[in-house]
This record gives sequence, structure tokens and C-alpha cells, in this order.
Amino acid sequence: MARCTAPVRGHSSAAAAANCPACRYKSRGYGGYSSSYSSYSSASSYSRGSSSRSSKPRWSKPNSSVSYTSSQIQSLTPVRQAVEDKAAVQPDIRDAFLCHAWADRKESAKELHDLLEAAGVKVWFSEKDLGLGVPMMRAIDKGLANSKVGLVLVTPAMLERLPKESVADKELSALLAGNRLVPIVHNTTYEALRNVSPLLASRSGLDTLEDSMAEIAEKIAELVAI
Repeated sequence: MARCTAPVRGHSSAAAAANCPACRYKSRGYGGYSSSYSSYSSASSYSRGSSSRSSKPRWSKPNSSVSYTSSQIQSLTPVRQAVEDKAAVQPDIRDAFLCHAWADRKESAKELHDLLEAAGVKVWFSEKDLGLGVPMMRAIDKGLANSKVGLVLVTPAMLERLPKESVADKELSALLAGNRLVPIVHNTTYEALRNVSPLLASRSGLDTLEDSMAEIAEKIAELVAI
């Protein structure tokens, strides 16, 4: 008798079932394998989605369609408090300072910047705010001091940059001094970040494995809106 090649949890697709010597006929409609697997898959997806998403945070507007996980709400709540405290003292400052690796300035960092701006977030971004002839460190100090929150775009390029003596050290030190830091992990993982910077990895934030860049921009827009 032919044995199923995935006896415990079944096959991950109809194509996989069709290639199994025991289930190939079921996958073609005999015995209803495909329909039963599809129902299981849909139910599992719904269960994962409903359990991973939580109620809206206190700063989210009643008509907002943005959804958050419970861990996102937990990590962003102290940042929101810092945003409110900062805005109370400096009401006319920018919303966010975007810290990124130089190699990302024309791709992922530019994409995030544009999405944030489209969502109504006023962003300090070196590509537009660091003018010719302006001392870099002075401009960065001013940008940090006049922003509600700092965003760190964590990419493979940033992971390469962090261990070296660079501008990022000063930026991150200032942001880590208070609850004004939101790491945004893109094309890498928190585990990889932890291997390079345990301190930065201790601050959980947002991840493009969970949300698209556009969804992250919407969450930041809600986070900094006063």
C-alpha cells in the first residue's frame, strides 16, 4: 500500500497532494481531499489572523482602519507617551527623524520617507534636509532635537554599518536615551539585529514581515498625530 508523504499535517498545496502516491487521486476530487484541506487552511489562516491582531491603541482614532498586534501596542505605548510629552513642550517640531544607512537612501529609506509624507508625517530626512555646506553633525543634532520620534530603518546595510564608528552611533545613542525610538526591520530579522546590537534589538518596533511599508507608515502617522 502506498504511504502518504505528509501523514501528520497533510500537504501544503494541491500540487503536493497530486505528487503523493497515496493522495494523488484524492487531490483530483476523489474523496474530497482538496476541499477539506482548503477549509482547514482557511480556518487556520483566520484563526492566526484573529489571534494576532488586537484592539486599537488609545491614540488610534475611532474611524481608523489600521489594525495592530498586541505586541505592537505594547512596544509603541511608551513611545506615544514620549511623543505627547515632547509635543507639549515643543508643539511646532517635526514628527519623525529617519535614521538609515547611506546605501538605503535612494531605495528603502526613500520609499519609507515618501509613504510617511503621503500619510501626513513631517519627516527629517538627510536626502532633503542636509543642505550643501551644512555641517552634518550639527544638522543631525538639530533634526533629533526637533523631532517627536526617531525611526531607525534596520536593513542589511544598517547591520553592516552599526558595528563601525559612524554617524549612526550618535543618532541611535540620542534616540535610545528616551522612549522616542521605533526600529523598523526590513529585509532582515530581529535575531540578526540582536547579534549586532543587543541594545537596539531590545526595543521592539515594526517589521515588514508583518506589515507592508504603507501599513507601517500609517501606524507611524497615527503614533505621532497630536
